[in-house]
Amino acid sequence: MAFERVTRMASIPALFLAAVLCFLSALPAAAITLLRDPDIEHGLSRISAPILRAAGLSATSTRIYLVNDSKFNAFVIDNKSIFLNYGLIAKIDDVTLLQAVIAHEAAHISNGHITQRLGNLQSARTAAGLGLALALIAAAASGSPDAGFGIAAGTSSSAFRSFLSHTRAEESSADRSAAAYLTAAGVSPRALVNLHALFAGQELLSPGRQDPYARSHPLSRDRMRAAQAYVAAHGDKGKDNPDADYWFARIKGKITAFKRAPKWTMRRVREEKYKDVRLMREAVAYHRQNDLSKALRSINQALSLRPGDPYYQELKGQILMENRRWNDALAAYKRASGGDSRNALILGGYGRALLAAGQPKSAIPVMEKARARDFRDPRLLRDMSLAYARTGQNGMAAVVTAERYALQGRLDDAGLHAKRAVALLPRGSAAWRRAQDVLLASERFAKGKKKR
Repeated sequence: MAFERVTRMASIPALFLAAVLCFLSALPAAAITLLRDPDIEHGLSRISAPILRAAGLSATSTRIYLVNDSKFNAFVIDNKSIFLNYGLIAKIDDVTLLQAVIAHEAAHISNGHITQRLGNLQSARTAAGLGLALALIAAAASGSPDAGFGIAAGTSSSAFRSFLSHTRAEESSADRSAAAYLTAAGVSPRALVNLHALFAGQELLSPGRQDPYARSHPLSRDRMRAAQAYVAAHGDKGKDNPDADYWFARIKGKITAFKRAPKWTMRRVREEKYKDVRLMREAVAYHRQNDLSKALRSINQALSLRPGDPYYQELKGQILMENRRWNDALAAYKRASGGDSRNALILGGYGRALLAAGQPKSAIPVMEKARARDFRDPRLLRDMSLAYARTGQNGMAAVVTAERYALQGRLDDAGLHAKRAVALLPRGSAAWRRAQDVLLASERFAKGKKKR
């Protein structure tokens, strides 16, 4: 797939990127964003792992991303990623419903629906545009102090929405497979029945009033009855899963703490079953109310219950960073990176803290390590360019800046910085070749604009 070339290569594939950006320039403004958070993504990974394995997918390479949208929706647009709206998680109270959604979306991948659809697309420009849309959606961008998550830009278009729509034949196939995956993973297949029941009345509404999940995944009472028939035929062998229950509570708690008003969180936090999650939610609410002392007290109490938890340490680092406590933030991020040294988001935060604490030389190797795990992170690339500039490595600063602009679709700006990088970097070096890739993409993009 074209997108796999973008996400897996260590540099910007110039020819492909130029083609997709020519298409992208005709699309409407960006409309899809991601909420990137290491704690949430780790929790989603734990919850989804048994489902993905049952589907024959890699539990490590198949990523679950959180979309910054309050509506109930989920979708797939390639064979390596599942996208869930945060509103989906916020609106359900049972982890098995979330697992049913993941199983259903995983079935679309395992059953080859995405590959078939890409193969059936008649326009190469449309296929390229969808590939870039995914590349942008899957990227982590600048963090939002209000939400506390990193934001990643994506693209919305009628072609994109059409691509997300499933036929009823595909849905029936995905339902059957999803029920089997749930059973194999030890999750009650009744969750699929309950999921369909949520949307049984959606088909009676006008399209404008339907939930997006009902529009892109046509649901019917017949499908709910089919799921019931599966349970009757195969039984319900679902088992309680305390680990999944805990991580679901933690994910939902963090999402609502950042996305709902702090007063809403404080009114409901006493209902929280898990004490450390309650304290984490309090810490976020106090932080958003600019009460640093109470925020630190709560997150420290949560850490006392889960010593060494890298994701609570990362949250503590974020709170301290956003209050300009650079050295304290650095200590928290250092502990977080020690607890999960492979997490690109945590490493990016650690590098950011080193940079803020006046240690750009030390920040560079940490940021490069993060980049090796997720090079599509514009926020990380921005910080890297600053670190390289502050250490006098202007050629490296220019190529990283060029790549950041390219990922954001700003090919004219990318070309300017790539040209500067080519002039400053040793000819033939890896960084020089990266700059050449971006420069070629920029030049082809400019030619494409002239032809239009």
